[in-house]
Amino acid sequence: MPRSMRTIEIDDEVFAYLQRHSEPLVDSPNDVLRRLLLNEERSSADGAGIRRTGALMFILEAGLAAPGDKLQHHQSRLKRTHEAVITADGWVELPDGRAFPQPSPALKAQTGSEINGWGQYTHLPSGRRLQALREEAAKHQE
Repeated sequence: MPRSMRTIEIDDEVFAYLQRHSEPLVDSPNDVLRRLLLNEERSSADGAGIRRTGALMFILEAGLAAPGDKLQHHQSRLKRTHEAVITADGWVELPDGRAFPQPSPALKAQTGSEINGWGQYTHLPSGRRLQALREEAAKHQE
């Protein structure tokens, strides 16, 4: 049975907060409010109601990274440095709270350009690119 919907008005500051805590093209403002107020997780693709694990999970499971480890990308030409953190469920979380299941969309959100997050993010504790960690983790799975 579909949920009934009501219209509410919110100010610009609250709307900006909702945008910062949403996954672009996935979450609606209602999804963010449900998650924050009712402690519901993001829905998975299969509708199970839990947030699926992110692409970095198998790197965590291989012991090559840990939750809370920092990732960094430096744009030398623009003299900008972007940082992110690996979450316990293998997502990439940006300083503004947005989280992405894959590194490339996370880095695109930071730089504004299509960019290979696997090849450009450096895992700070090891000093290695995510791509190198991904290749090593794949060897552990063989």
